[in-house]
Amino acid sequence: MSENSAAVLRAPRSALVVEDADVPSPAADEVVVRVGAVAVNPVDWIIQGTGSVTYRWLTTPAVLGSDVAGEVVAVGTEVTRFAVGDRVVGLATGTDRGRDSRHEGAFQQYTALLERLTAPVPEGMSDERAAVLPLAVSTAACGLFQQRHLGLRMPGADGVPDPAAGGVVVVWGGSTSVGANAVQLAHAAGYDVVSTASPKNAAFVRSLGADVVVDHHDRGAVDALVAGIAGRPVVGAIAFGSGSADACLRVLRRTGGTALAMASTAVSLDRLAGRRRLFPAMLPVFTRIGLSMVALTVRARLAGVRTGFIWGSSLRDDEVGPRLWGAFLPTGLADGTIRPVPEPMVAGSGLEAVQGALDLQRRGVSAQKVVVTL
Repeated sequence: MSENSAAVLRAPRSALVVEDADVPSPAADEVVVRVGAVAVNPVDWIIQGTGSVTYRWLTTPAVLGSDVAGEVVAVGTEVTRFAVGDRVVGLATGTDRGRDSRHEGAFQQYTALLERLTAPVPEGMSDERAAVLPLAVSTAACGLFQQRHLGLRMPGADGVPDPAAGGVVVVWGGSTSVGANAVQLAHAAGYDVVSTASPKNAAFVRSLGADVVVDHHDRGAVDALVAGIAGRPVVGAIAFGSGSADACLRVLRRTGGTALAMASTAVSLDRLAGRRRLFPAMLPVFTRIGLSMVALTVRARLAGVRTGFIWGSSLRDDEVGPRLWGAFLPTGLADGTIRPVPEPMVAGSGLEAVQGALDLQRRGVSAQKVVVTL
């Protein structure tokens, strides 16, 4: 095995620096992967720009990144699903509390993945296309299927919906990375889906399984969703994007839905992450987030709606992770039930390109996922 190198966050709020790193040895339940492509997510620049406040447990130097596609080069003693030479895609959880980012962060040439959060890449699918999937599909699955959120029935390993599934799922932000995966997962599980997107992305969201798509910029978007639901039972809503939770709550209050899963804060952290100093600029931002969440929680309780924030890698420690990654995704990716979405936007090649990819993602992309090939 060759020597390793990584794009390293040497200190909080610093730029990534490429340097030598140890090649990870697999734990009993891990595979080590030669990384072919990585994707970047908002959480990566949030950690880089605000981690001293938002991810206080993460020590530096650290290796960020969650989305990995590549080739297995070593397997742990308890691994049964993979062998050396297999092409895989998986979720790296190195930035979570209690994990080792240098061992299992995505932004390096070799990294370790838990077998239970890894799936085979079908023949003919490129690494850069597969790499868009891990955190987005995992976050969507947590919101839809974990009992603390919507608690819906998962599709079977054969991709056949549970016959007991039924009702409408509201997905606000269906063209976002997580929203697109929520649409197709809910559809695959046997639920009807109503969603929002800009007019240019509406056809894309419909192609994933939504039967109603309204313009989220329209002042009448909530009314249009309620009309599209047309009296069908609503099993819950999942909200992506600033301001989406309040809109979803209004839909649920009018349709009788009782569960709201959220993946976005009420105020975006993009401008804060890009500032030279966090203090005192962070004070009004986090105050607004706190006050808006208190107000939303009160309104939700009065309406009988259960709310909660999604932690996309929490499926590592419950039954949703193995069922998604070990049972459903291998079949779903192979037969096309699940598409790696959104489209990859390749921002460069090599670890030196990762910082530019983070900056590009923070500026904003639409219906695409920023990817770097290695």
